[in-house]
Amino acid sequence: MITRTVSKNPRTTRGDLVNDLQRAGTKVTKATISNTLRRQRLKSCSARRVPLLKPVHVQARLKFAREHLDDPEEDWENVIWSDETKIELFGKNSTRRVWRRKNAELHPKNTIPTVEHGGGNIMLWGCFSAKGPGRLIRVKERMNGAIYREILSDNLLPSARALKMKRDWVFQHDNDPKHTARATKEWLRKKHFKVLEWPSQSPDLNPIENLWRELKVHVAQRQPQNITALEEICMEEWAKIPATDVFLLSFL
Repeated sequence: MITRTVSKNPRTTRGDLVNDLQRAGTKVTKATISNTLRRQRLKSCSARRVPLLKPVHVQARLKFAREHLDDPEEDWENVIWSDETKIELFGKNSTRRVWRRKNAELHPKNTIPTVEHGGGNIMLWGCFSAKGPGRLIRVKERMNGAIYREILSDNLLPSARALKMKRDWVFQHDNDPKHTARATKEWLRKKHFKVLEWPSQSPDLNPIENLWRELKVHVAQRQPQNITALEEICMEEWAKIPATDVFLLSFL
């Protein structure tokens, strides 16, 4: 019953199982439940957060994958990846644990659907390539198309130069309305920036998510006590990321 229950609903807690079994006339401890599930190679893990996908998003992601399936590694090394993220002061991002087997973390039953840009205390914009991290800045104002273009104007090309990108480098950003606004597209066109076509609701396809995760772990370990310290620590930890680590983290 225990294994069947968690296989059907991986979010079932040990307390739920204790109560269910007790109602069925069987008294067990949480330790017994854990041992039973471990013998079935089921481990309690934090549920992965993944985008909430509609059929149209699934088709777009498949199209993107098929179009780039045979791209050589050198092509991906020539991309500057970018994104925004929010970091909470005390790292109160909620987690949910699930029972799963090894390498099953992305099975739909074991994930938590999300939408982009959850809550947080400071917003950051950053970019990187396989050669290393580019610039990281704090976005202090409410982001709109004009502010986004100003961020790109001040930080994108300097990042490309610092990273010594090839002349035909490609810029990646997602389909946030600020990114796809007509004025932004026109600005990118006038600057002669080549943009990677990106499927909607696909932040998990962007390798910068691996860097955000590492950054947040290191920032949380330093336990900043106020917003000023949070910003300073974010910048310090970002600057510490070696180019070799960036390359490995990019394509985990």
